[in-house]
Amino acid sequence: MPATGKPKGATPGRLLKRAEFLAARGGEKRRGRLFLVEVLKRGDDFAPRVGYTVTRKVGNAVARNRIRRRLKEAVRVHAADDMAPGNDYVIVGREDVLAIPFGQLKAELSRRLRGTR
Repeated sequence: MPATGKPKGATPGRLLKRAEFLAARGGEKRRGRLFLVEVLKRGDDFAPRVGYTVTRKVGNAVARNRIRRRLKEAVRVHAADDMAPGNDYVIVGREDVLAIPFGQLKAELSRRLRGTR
C-alpha cells in the first residue's frame, strides 16, 4: 500500500440489488470459520463486484455493522487485488470476525478469495 493509505489496485464494484445477491448463491461456495464466500462467474471481463451480508443470528445491529465494516476494510486495503475480473463475490460474515486480529482477517479473506484452502 502506498504512503497515502489508499489501496494501489482498483476498487471492486458493489452488488446492490437483491437479485444480484441471490444469483451469487448459485455459484461456488468457499466456507470458512470466519465467513462464507459465494463466487459467481459472470462470463465477462468487467471489474469484479462484491457484496456483504451478515445474518440476524449473529447479533444486534451494532455487531452486524461492525462485522460488515471490518470485512469492507479488509477488502479495500488488502484483498481487492485477489478478486478475479468477471466474478461476483458475496461475503457472509460470522461472529468470529470480531474476535480475531485484523491481520489474520486480511490473510484469511485473501486466501478465500483466491480459492486456496
